Amino acid sequence: MKDALVAHAKTLGFDLCRVAKCEAPPHAREFEQWLGEGRAGEMAWLERNKERRVDPQLVLPGAKSVIVLGMNYFQGEENDRREHVSTSSLPRIARYAWGDDYHDLIEKKLHALDIFLRGFCGTQKCYVDTGPMLERDFAAKAGAGWHGKSTMLINKELGTWFFLAEILTTLEFPEDAPQADRCGSCTRCIDACPTAAITAPYKLDSRRCVSYLTIELKGSIPEEFRPLIGDRIYGCDDCLSACPWNRFAKASHETAFAMRDSVTGMSLADFLSLDDERFRALFRKSPIKRIKRRGFLRNVCVALGNTGTMADLPALQKAALDPEPLICEHAHWAIQQIQKRNEKRIPSK
Repeated sequence: MKDALVAHAKTLGFDLCRVAKCEAPPHAREFEQWLGEGRAGEMAWLERNKERRVDPQLVLPGAKSVIVLGMNYFQGEENDRREHVSTSSLPRIARYAWGDDYHDLIEKKLHALDIFLRGFCGTQKCYVDTGPMLERDFAAKAGAGWHGKSTMLINKELGTWFFLAEILTTLEFPEDAPQADRCGSCTRCIDACPTAAITAPYKLDSRRCVSYLTIELKGSIPEEFRPLIGDRIYGCDDCLSACPWNRFAKASHETAFAMRDSVTGMSLADFLSLDDERFRALFRKSPIKRIKRRGFLRNVCVALGNTGTMADLPALQKAALDPEPLICEHAHWAIQQIQKRNEKRIPSK
């Protein structure tokens, strides 16, 4: 039955299919301590579901196995338009959000696996990182990879560039062995973090993380972090890109995750002209749509404040009059930053 499961997962496009025993995740206590220290920031949903996250039997009573699935989203170095070049003319977006929303694509594949498992009289719960599970714990337990010092999962064939999904099932499968930690003395991910969010090996303070600040945080970005965000407008790949295991990563066969030409054809200042309708059209079926126009243009203003020139001021001045106060605030900040840089360039008489 397990061989049939793995084969079916492969035909659906999954690059990994491993199994862990359905029991309390190994880092349940550390997760609760992390929450207690307030390191989740405004992600209150983690606190609301904490009991279920540390006890999968509350999610699916009678579950015996957790099927861990992985899907490669790496598009190849030749398609990476932002890895080594940083200018204000192109958007800098985390790789996972370049193309279509992975939730939609993977959920359809999980549904197909659910139907397959029902044929063996199994009852399932399927999740793509939105369910009450410590998914990386189960993934490491199943041998889909190991916990890197950035807290991200690393696989020796895929590197860091893969999505995780899980199926809890009442069917019992032989569990797979975990992989050894292969990070050794390497600290490249820690050194690469622009905001020092990785406070120690295997410890992350979300409140400092650029991905949290540009995606999960709904309000104003603290001014102390704005210069550190640089030109990133949605998420951050720095700790992932720094991992030397990525030298083994191969391009994904899933073209839906490729960067959209409609997005790369726009400059940062161009984004400020988007109204709600154009924003929804541009990011239709994209993960970026979840932060809405207000969050996205907030991020664009910060990026322009860090990398923009005097030529970007007209677009920012218009944004400073936007009906959305969050956009106005960050546009005013960006204008001030550009003007300060320009003043420093003008030699005194």
